[in-house]
Amino acid sequence: MHPYADDVTHDTPTSNAASQAHLVVNLSPPSLCSYLPDRASQLHFILLESGEIIDPERYTELCQQGFRRSGQAFYRPNCPHCQQCISSRVVVNEFEPSRRYRKILNRNAQVSLQLRPAASATHEHYALYQKYISARHADGDMYPPSLHTFEQFLVASPADTLFLEFREPNNKLIAVAVTDRLSDGLSAIYTFFDPDPSYNSRSLGVYCILQQIKMTQRLGLAYAYLGFWIPTVQKMRYKTNYAPIELLIHGHWQYFESAPTPEQVLELLATQPLTFNN
Repeated sequence: MHPYADDVTHDTPTSNAASQAHLVVNLSPPSLCSYLPDRASQLHFILLESGEIIDPERYTELCQQGFRRSGQAFYRPNCPHCQQCISSRVVVNEFEPSRRYRKILNRNAQVSLQLRPAASATHEHYALYQKYISARHADGDMYPPSLHTFEQFLVASPADTLFLEFREPNNKLIAVAVTDRLSDGLSAIYTFFDPDPSYNSRSLGVYCILQQIKMTQRLGLAYAYLGFWIPTVQKMRYKTNYAPIELLIHGHWQYFESAPTPEQVLELLATQPLTFNN
């Protein structure tokens, strides 16, 4: 169950997409922000019933308005005194990999890509997820890893969700990118990979993003949605390096030909009123 399901304020749906699907947009109670601990966090969220499916067009509209998916829930920040959680998407038809990115692609040239519906996930996927969480996120709220969390977070999905499997020539699974297909692009939900230090030079996390961008291009779609970007959080800086990129600032997607600086974006946040498309 979504952590906010028991204590919420019901709000008006934020779009025609939500009302047509009879989806209720809720407002979570305030909590401490996990990224900016001196600030309060609050979310708009939609929680679907187990097994309920969302229409791809409606899901796309929610993403265009800044919502993200986690299991059966769709959410976006609605913090009263902060607007730093900014949705980001790569403009894939204009994306050209940099020299660094080309090197990463070359280092993984022997890796094969296979697609699998999320619903057909196996113990092999969970074992890699378990290894990744234990090594990379032992200080986070996803630790310790559990099969229940894996299934609820990544396997159970109301959308067209794929596991992009990346395998070595000996068929060893080294990375999985969990990705949703939208009407206008792909939405990167979560990536986990082999944390063994022998793979450090392979930059598997970056490689998975590059492959999702390439897949979006091959499908003839426009955007690769990378989730929220926070300008003052260092570990999120990587997302805007996949330029050209668009950032959802005050309800409008703003185009940046090259990676914007945090100062640029903070200035935009400070000089325009916060509004969302209705």
